[in-house]
Amino acid sequence: MNRPTGTDGDGTQDGPRLPRRGQGQLESQVLTVLRSAGGPATAGWVQEHLDGDLAYTTVITILSRLHAKKAVTRTRQGRSYVWTPASDVAGLAALRMRRVLDGESDREAVLARFVSALSPGDEARLRALLSRAAEDADAEEGPGGPDDSAAPEG
Repeated sequence: MNRPTGTDGDGTQDGPRLPRRGQGQLESQVLTVLRSAGGPATAGWVQEHLDGDLAYTTVITILSRLHAKKAVTRTRQGRSYVWTPASDVAGLAALRMRRVLDGESDREAVLARFVSALSPGDEARLRALLSRAAEDADAEEGPGGPDDSAAPEG
């Protein structure tokens, strides 16, 4: 198998270097492939269906990281695991965004900078989503809920 990925054992170049993919990109690719399985899949199945030439151990590492992030679940089957997506790619991106926000002490400043950098279209989408979330929360509380001081008594 030809693997033009860097150097051979003596440190000399064995072929052109492939561009390195970021961890987030690999996680997204693995999650997309896993979702296409239509049910639980083994790491070997995921490896076979990925574009490129990732080592089995790399696929296991990515799946384990996704499991730690609660983006996939795993069930023991014999001596190995079968993996099932618990989140989609958008959910994984949202998780990353929450982790960044959770790691900052001045959440308001981070959110303000985030919003100020949005395109007008993305800002409108965000405002619509926030409005819809507020409406959903109000509907769940119903009349007489804790924030509904104007609700009729009865």
